[in-house]
Amino acid sequence: MSLTVPPALLEAAEAGPVDDDAFVACVRDSLPYAWATVTRVVTDLQSSTGDFADNVVPPPTEAERGQLLRALASDAIRSGLERHFGVKLAFQNCHRVAAFRLSAVDTDVYRRFVSTRGQLLNQSPELRDC
Repeated sequence: MSLTVPPALLEAAEAGPVDDDAFVACVRDSLPYAWATVTRVVTDLQSSTGDFADNVVPPPTEAERGQLLRALASDAIRSGLERHFGVKLAFQNCHRVAAFRLSAVDTDVYRRFVSTRGQLLNQSPELRDC
């Protein structure tokens, strides 16, 4: 699963630094399931008082799973999404993406989520094939 890069954006990248908004728009258009999932989690976070919100619903198809993996496995894509939404993203398994308030990044809640223990406790037989 790769990004569909418009010719003008590719030309801009070949010439030098790329505008962050243009890059994020490319991600949004190329990975619509991942974009929708992250947007929903960020919206959930913004409408709550908690330190984080997360997605626990597996993607409906392998194509959508691939989009989510692509978005969160790429440092450039993940950091672009984090800057755009003003959050810190964390990821477990094939679908559990969480958005943390920036103020929560150095808290016990965040450290538990991204810990090896947290990863192991989030395993189940249904998730082992993802």
